[in-house]
Amino acid sequence: MGFDFSNHQRNAFLESRGIASAKATSTGTTIVGLKYADGVILGADTRATQGPIVADKNCEKIHYIAPNIWCGGAGTAADTEFVTGMVSSQLELHSMSVGRTARVVTAMTLLKQHLFKYQGHVGAYLIVGGVDPTGPQLMSIHAHGSTDKLPYTCLGSGSLNAMAIFETRWRADMPRDEAMELVADAIKSGIFNDLGSGSNVDLAVITKDGTEVFRGYEKPNERGAREGRYVYRRGTTKRLGKETLLKFDVQTVPVEVVGGGVGDRMEVDA
Repeated sequence: MGFDFSNHQRNAFLESRGIASAKATSTGTTIVGLKYADGVILGADTRATQGPIVADKNCEKIHYIAPNIWCGGAGTAADTEFVTGMVSSQLELHSMSVGRTARVVTAMTLLKQHLFKYQGHVGAYLIVGGVDPTGPQLMSIHAHGSTDKLPYTCLGSGSLNAMAIFETRWRADMPRDEAMELVADAIKSGIFNDLGSGSNVDLAVITKDGTEVFRGYEKPNERGAREGRYVYRRGTTKRLGKETLLKFDVQTVPVEVVGGGVGDRMEVDA
């Protein structure tokens, strides 16, 4: 299976006539991950955009791969969801075949091979984190298939804002509570400074004993209660003018045709 470019000429013709092509829903996104004393923590915002429109205020960007492996996704929302779902199925079959717990590097290899095959046309930018028999692992994968193995990393349109927080405050072997606070602050930095990121903070804490997912861990943009009733008395807004619409009657009148025969006439509506 591959991509079908048979509609490329059609789309180019429509764009030449001023008809804009459809836009895929993008996650915009700030996603982060870090290694701490006992495992890995992934974080993400929850805003999905479609051009200038906020398409989803509570989009789930931390995806399940295996019980001990999770993945944060940035880029095209459908691509991140379906690629991680496909690799999750492949990894489960692989674990059953070899009879052992899935390794994070195996998930990373399956993801990067799939993305490299399509040369960036699959818009999935991923942060894979997990704990396996080799210890806590954290890796980032770009849409063209390149990978990095880092103690902390950020991806998405708000990644520069989040990275500023990490580079200032991250240290090795952080305790759980401090690491969760750092991840949440990095995501909030993206939410407040990047238009493509917004809404809530989601976290996933992965240890050798299992994974805890915190949906809506923080809600920095929650709408507050309206403080008053905004009722205006009649006449507050000035009326600029008044326009009267008249009703016209339609009448049928005879019209003489020039050059026609004697008695030739036609009727028109006036």
